[in-house]
This record gives sequence, structure tokens and C-alpha cells, in this order.
Amino acid sequence: MKKASFVSVHGGHSGQFCHHATDSLEEIIQLYIEKEFSWVGITEHTPAISDALLYPIQRAAGLTPESLLRTFGKFMVECRRLQKKYSSKIETYSGYQEFIPFLINTYRPDYIVGSVHFVDDMGFDYSREQYDIAVETVGGKDELYCRYFDQQYAMIQLFKPAVVGHFDLIRIFDADYKKRLLRPEIMDRIKRNLYLIKDLDLIMDFNLRALFKGADEPYISRVILEMAKKLEISVVPGDDSHGLGNVANSMASGIAILEELGFDTQWQKPRISRY
Repeated sequence: MKKASFVSVHGGHSGQFCHHATDSLEEIIQLYIEKEFSWVGITEHTPAISDALLYPIQRAAGLTPESLLRTFGKFMVECRRLQKKYSSKIETYSGYQEFIPFLINTYRPDYIVGSVHFVDDMGFDYSREQYDIAVETVGGKDELYCRYFDQQYAMIQLFKPAVVGHFDLIRIFDADYKKRLLRPEIMDRIKRNLYLIKDLDLIMDFNLRALFKGADEPYISRVILEMAKKLEISVVPGDDSHGLGNVANSMASGIAILEELGFDTQWQKPRISRY
């Protein structure tokens, strides 16, 4: 059997363009090449559309939506430069329905990773404190999960992103997530979203950054991963790297999980967007 190659469908954050990452984008791409990845998707967060949606670390650094948009533009220019140099391939909130098409039409990325980092305009993945505030505001963890998967569904319907990023990120600060995912009102939404991903023939990001941060398993959780396998959805590893120190993090163990469940490791590449 042919050995599965290292790939990352969702990676390449750098300190050059992402405030909570480290190292330069070129250094990171060089390390992917050194580690013999067959292909890599270089991704970056969309800039916040308003001051209210800035992360605390961004506010503390004096960043603004305008400065982040300028940085995003520089990121795309550098990506294209490095893409040519190395011949390699290289979120959701109010107003995104108009803002994301603006970014796509302006910067023409090869593909987009569709992921949800805000529920009802509240960030939930930056810190436990932020997560707890979101839980309290919406009326409990079950309600937060339901709203997350509803907003994910709307995002997938609208943009049909080539890659659906860290599908169950909403579990990030929930110690009881394995039981919670099975609750009917949550599982029904998960199944609905998976059926849509299947119908649209999208790729799911098997996001290994969760392991780097000490979680028991990657995003996607095992129970959801098994459902994706039954639906024959393409699942592709993503290291979601944020610096040289975590390029290819947990890649071998992630691939082993996918091989164990019988996923095709002749990795499907994201469809290149046509505008």
C-alpha cells in the first residue's frame, strides 16, 4: 500500500501576518518543503469587519479593522510571490455575507476555508473566559452548540467553501463535549451539516492543532469522523500551523487515525476557485 504523503489543507499562519502566530511566511513555507509535504494550503484569518469583533490581543496591540485589512492585502501579495517562487499551492460574523465576497473578489484566493469563530458576534475560541461569556449569553452550552452548527450551515450554504475548517471547534473549552455531541438537538444539526458537505462535495479539514494544544483528539471528533467516513466525505489533514514550531504537528498520528478508519489517503485537493 502506498504510504500517505504529508499534506495540510489548512495551515501556514505566520507571525508576519497573524498577531498570535510566529515566524515569517517564507520560513514556514520553506519548512513545509523541507518536510516534503506534497502540497499545502496557506491560509489566513479574514480581518475583523468592526472594532467589536477584534480579539483582545488585537486591541491590546492597537490593531484596527482598517490595519488588519491592509495586512491581509499584503498577505495575499506575499502569498502570490512565494507561490511563484516555490511553485507550491499554497471566519463568520454579522456582515460576512457581503464582506467575504469583497475579499474574494479583491484578492482572488485559490480557495477558501470556511470556518466559524463567532456565534452571535461573540468570539468563543480565544480563551475560556470568552467561551464562558458566550455560553452564559446564549443560555447554556447546548444552545451555543446549536447556534454554532446553525451558523456553520448557513456559511456552507452561502459560500460553498472548498474546505470546511475544524468542523467541531465549538467543543474547544467543553470537557463534556463527547456526551454533548450526542444530544439529539445537536447531533441532528451535525448530520444536516455533513449531508450538505457531502452534497456539495467539499473537503473536511482534519485539524491537528487540537493535539498540539493538548486535546484528546483532533477536530473532527471521532464520532463525527466515523459519520463522515460512512458518507464518503473527503477528509484531509490540516496542521493549522502558527509558526515553525508546529509545522507538521501530529501529522503522522493524524494520518494513522484516518488510515485506521479507512479514509482514502490519496488526498483530494481543494477545488481552485473560478471567478
